[in-house]
Amino acid sequence: MSDSVDEETRMRLERSCGPSPADWIRLAPAQPGLERLEAFFAGHAYDPHRHDTYAIGYTLAGVQSFTYRGARADSATGHVMVLHPDERHDGRAGVESGFRYRMLYLEPRLVRDALAGRAHSLPFVKAAVSADGRLLDALRPAFDSLDRPLEPLEADQIVLAIAEALLARDGSAGGAGRMTASAVAVERVRQFLDVHFDRQVGSDELEAAAGLDRFALARHFRALLGTSPYRYLTMRRLDHARAGIRAGRSLAEAALASGFADQSHMTRQFKQAFGLPPGRWRAIGVAG
Repeated sequence: MSDSVDEETRMRLERSCGPSPADWIRLAPAQPGLERLEAFFAGHAYDPHRHDTYAIGYTLAGVQSFTYRGARADSATGHVMVLHPDERHDGRAGVESGFRYRMLYLEPRLVRDALAGRAHSLPFVKAAVSADGRLLDALRPAFDSLDRPLEPLEADQIVLAIAEALLARDGSAGGAGRMTASAVAVERVRQFLDVHFDRQVGSDELEAAAGLDRFALARHFRALLGTSPYRYLTMRRLDHARAGIRAGRSLAEAALASGFADQSHMTRQFKQAFGLPPGRWRAIGVAG
């Protein structure tokens, strides 16, 4: 079947919106700041959701269709996708044969650090889908083997290549940058949230850590990391919950160990972050 998406095919696929038993996700070993996966979906993949990371990947086969920033996008074989932190999107097959893809979830702080002194803001790529050969070449080494963690120097090289490819797509982000007092404050708060994800954190605690009032902190945090402090805290809870689920914990146990009020609280946040409930996420192979 051609990778082109005609209107009749779109309508037929949108009527077939349920999950397929053929769906699967394969996760690479976890490591700080980045997550790698390869997946296949035959039809509906993800409900609307948003990450606190860059989601950068490419389509291996079929057509991957999604709604992003109010418009439909279609990524065919060989196309590259760039989705920015906190941008709502979904996912589904654009052709009847489904789609297979690889995706790297990259924490904005790594992009920020890689471009230190060369960019005054995080790069923003307007086109969600492209045939950017430089970005594709930067991505491919991240997926040479999903069975092992990347070596530290290997990961640094990959992050730098991706960050530079993103910067090349956004000339407005270029220019000398420096570590300002607000950047230091944001980094202190980020580290505080990494440690205290499993409990309620008060705004006064973050103000004390940052030396900024809560509203100034929220503005600087979003500018430098692409999301809000509370959203960042929630995602760290979800990271811990996913690790627990992969290790064999029940959903209820994973929820309580990760700072959620209960399983239903975790499930709501899980769907908002990843586009599918934790039970479905576990069932299609990510905990294996």
